[in-house]
Amino acid sequence: MLDQLSPTGRFERILLATDGSEFSAGAERVAIGMCVKGGASLTIATSVLSSPEFDTMGSSEALARKEAEASAHLDRIEAEATRQGVACTKVIRYGDDPYKDILAEAEHVNADLIVVGRRGRRGLARLMLGDATLKVISMAKCSVLVAPKAASMWQSRLLLATDGSRSSDAAAVAAQRIAHCCATPITVLSVEVPGHSAERQAEARSIVQRVVRLLKEAGLAAEPLVEKGETHHVVLDAAKATGADLIVMGSHGRTSLGRLLLGSNSERVIGRADCPVLVVKG
Repeated sequence: MLDQLSPTGRFERILLATDGSEFSAGAERVAIGMCVKGGASLTIATSVLSSPEFDTMGSSEALARKEAEASAHLDRIEAEATRQGVACTKVIRYGDDPYKDILAEAEHVNADLIVVGRRGRRGLARLMLGDATLKVISMAKCSVLVAPKAASMWQSRLLLATDGSRSSDAAAVAAQRIAHCCATPITVLSVEVPGHSAERQAEARSIVQRVVRLLKEAGLAAEPLVEKGETHHVVLDAAKATGADLIVMGSHGRTSLGRLLLGSNSERVIGRADCPVLVVKG
């Protein structure tokens, strides 16, 4: 393994995807807060349902009402962003599924990061993750930050979960840049999973030591943590125990053979964490 971290982690163009519900409130606060801290540009996007079936039902009044609601919601967020010194662009997209609109807008603005609420108006999906959010995390080309509705900008500590994979190194770079910008310490966590071989479990300590050393060389306060157990339980417990108010993790892991880990550890962490979770693509 090369003794360096993957060169990713830029957050210059942030896309906030909001549906106007209470569940987007945390994402709105965090997206604006990140722009304040890092000087990033902000695009605020929302989606209005539009499909051939809907459009042929003579529902022009209903569509106009939805457009007005969406515009008013974007105006409210823009006003708050402006109050905090953040200039932003507002976008209303029309489609039959919100996740498609979010992904299309992310491509259009070449977003470095999508910030989205954990769930939305359409109700519950498995493990409290909204369907649109789950699809955005799975299909986006850029990193995605998922915020519970009560979330706010982190101030205390970052928890970086790593398994030594390339994706985890990308997550380490993202955590490094965020920690520099926000002046927060980092706890670097690796998990000894009981189902893994003894050799694989023994790697956890060296993985953590390597990342901690590199973060310290970058001038950051970093602490190692190795725990045994099921990954998602350990990550969630460690976040609470260390007082972390942001969890950073890679989108792929060594056990997934290159497939996204949603449906297992990442999804469980995102769905149950009390704080925002940043899923880094790399």
